[in-house]
Amino acid sequence: MKYDENVIIADLSDPQKSRKAFEAVVRQYSEPLYWKIRHIVTAHEDASDILQNVFIKAWSNLGEFQNKSKLSTWLYRIAINESLDFIRKQKTHQAVSADEDLTLANRLMADEYFDGDETQAQLQEAISRLPDVQRTVFTLRYYDEMKYSEMSQLLNTSEGSLKASYHIAVKKITEYFNLHD
Repeated sequence: MKYDENVIIADLSDPQKSRKAFEAVVRQYSEPLYWKIRHIVTAHEDASDILQNVFIKAWSNLGEFQNKSKLSTWLYRIAINESLDFIRKQKTHQAVSADEDLTLANRLMADEYFDGDETQAQLQEAISRLPDVQRTVFTLRYYDEMKYSEMSQLLNTSEGSLKASYHIAVKKITEYFNLHD
């Protein structure tokens, strides 16, 4: 069941209706947010944890939502920022482990929640090697088929720089596949 965003926003600012309205937000946006996060961080467990953090952060900061953008845009921005923060922390706190010998593609193929084939796993490997901005732009455009104008609003960046980031990402991914044929 799809909810009217204007009604939800009004209910979120009403102390007597806010909890129920937020439950509706969680129901409506859990799956799309999960997949946006999952395309950035790739692991199911990490995506689930980040999704929880997104909703906690959204609930905690409801008073800061200024209704200048759509509620979905605000939630997606939180999700992307949380995902990128997770990746940055993961890079700086990466401990030496037995899994280091396994590539992301191999780990994905062994992941019971991954339902793709080897090519899709290698695509995820190539995406994981992109810088954060290129990775985000690529996943939003490739997986979500998001328009540059929407991305521009979501990421607070010009459409031109987003197009450049996307094309550089595509070039790097193509090079990755050419090297691993």
